[in-house]
Amino acid sequence: METLIAFLVLVGFLIWFHELGHFLFAKLFGVKVEVFSVGFGPALVAKRFGETQYQIAAIPLGGYVKLYGEEEKLDDPRAFSSKPNWQKILIAFAGPLFNIILTVILLTIVFTAGVEVPKYVKEPPVVGYVEENSWASRVGIKPGDRILRIGNIEVKSWEEIRQAVLRNSLEGSREVEILVERNGKIITLKATLPKIETGREDLGINPRIDPVVGVVFEKIPGVGPSPAHQVGIKPGDRILEINGVPVESWHEVVKLIRKSEGRPIKLKLKRGNKVIEKEVVPAIDPRTKRPVLGIAPKVETVKESHPPGEAFLLALQRTNELFFLTFEVLWGLITGAVSIKTLGGPIAIAQFAGQAAQSGVVPYLSSMAFISLQLGIFNLLPLPVLDGGLILLFLIESIRRKPLPEKFKEYWQKVGFALIISLMVFVVINDLLRLVGK
Repeated sequence: METLIAFLVLVGFLIWFHELGHFLFAKLFGVKVEVFSVGFGPALVAKRFGETQYQIAAIPLGGYVKLYGEEEKLDDPRAFSSKPNWQKILIAFAGPLFNIILTVILLTIVFTAGVEVPKYVKEPPVVGYVEENSWASRVGIKPGDRILRIGNIEVKSWEEIRQAVLRNSLEGSREVEILVERNGKIITLKATLPKIETGREDLGINPRIDPVVGVVFEKIPGVGPSPAHQVGIKPGDRILEINGVPVESWHEVVKLIRKSEGRPIKLKLKRGNKVIEKEVVPAIDPRTKRPVLGIAPKVETVKESHPPGEAFLLALQRTNELFFLTFEVLWGLITGAVSIKTLGGPIAIAQFAGQAAQSGVVPYLSSMAFISLQLGIFNLLPLPVLDGGLILLFLIESIRRKPLPEKFKEYWQKVGFALIISLMVFVVINDLLRLVGK
C-alpha cells in the first residue's frame, strides 16, 4: 500500500507540474483552456473554475490540457489553431521545460537538505573483494588493486567507477584498457566492458567492509522470520569466525554463509568486550536459492549538504549531466550498447518510488527529480502524440509556410498511438519479467 501511495503521489505531482507548463504558456498567449486533466479516461473528480474544468481521471499514467481550437481550425483569437506556429511550439515545449525546471528545484532542495552516502564512495577505489566468476575476476582485477583509469576516463573514487564504465560503453568503447596500481606497480589490463543491463551490470568488485553487523532483519521477504534475529544476533556484533574460519571482511562472511548450503553454522562474535558463540541455521531464499541469515553490514555514512546558492549550482550541473547522459543512453539503446531490458514501466517506477519513500523524504525527492527529468526528455522525443511530435509538425509547417494535410495529421496520430501503446505493453512485460527473474 505504501508503494502504491508513493507511486500515485509521485506520478500525479509530476504530471500536474508538466501540464501546468502547457496551461500557463497557453494562458500567456491568450489561448482558452477547456480541460486540465491529471490522468486519462473518465473523470473521478472534476470541478470547474471559470472557463476551465480541472479533473483527476481514472488512469494515472499521463495527463492532458485540452485547448480550445486544438482539433479544428477556428477563426477566433482565443483558439489554439489561430496562433502563430512559434507560440504553438512554445506551448508544446512548456510541459517538458517545466519537468526540467522541477528537476532543478528538487535537486536544489536535496543538496541543501543533505544526502547520506556511504563514506567509501568518496574514497579511492581500492578493491577489497572480487566476486568469483564475475566480470572483474575474468579481467584479472585482484583484492588490493587500486583502479586508476578505465578506458580514457580517470577514476578517483568508487562512485566514478560505474560512471566510467557507462561512459565508455555509450561511446562505443567496449574494448578498453584498465590501469590499476598493484603493490606499487602500474599494471594494464585488457577488458571487454559489460553490456549495460539494469540489475545485471554488477562488476564484481567491492571495497573492504568490516565484518560488523549493522542491521538485523526481523523478517526476510519471501522467507519468513530471520535466523539471525531468532538466535539473538544484534547490531554492532563483530563476526570473528564462521565454523572456525577467521574472517576479516564482510565479503568473507557472505562467502562462508553461502558455502554452508543451508547447514548449521557456528559464529564467534565480539559484543563489546565479550566474545560469544551462536549456532544458526541459514534460511534458503527461494528467489536466489542461496542461504541467508537476515543481516546486513555496518556501513559508515557521511552527510553532504550545501548552502542554497551552492546547492542550486550543483543542481544545475547534475541536471545538465543527467540530461545529456539520458540521450547517450537512448542512443545506446539504438546502437545496442545498452540492453532494452533497462527500460522500465509503471511497475518499475512504483518500486523505485516505494523504496525511495521508505528511505526518507530526501531520497524520495531525489527519485522524483530523476523521474521528472526522464518524463521531460521522453516527451521531447519527436514521436506522434508526444510534445516532441507536435513541435516537429509545427516546425515542418513553418518551413512549408502552410498547414500539413489533415489526412497526414490523422495518420500521424494513429501511428503515434500505436507506438505509445506498443511501448507501454513492452515496458510492462519487461517489468513483469524482471519481477519473475528476481
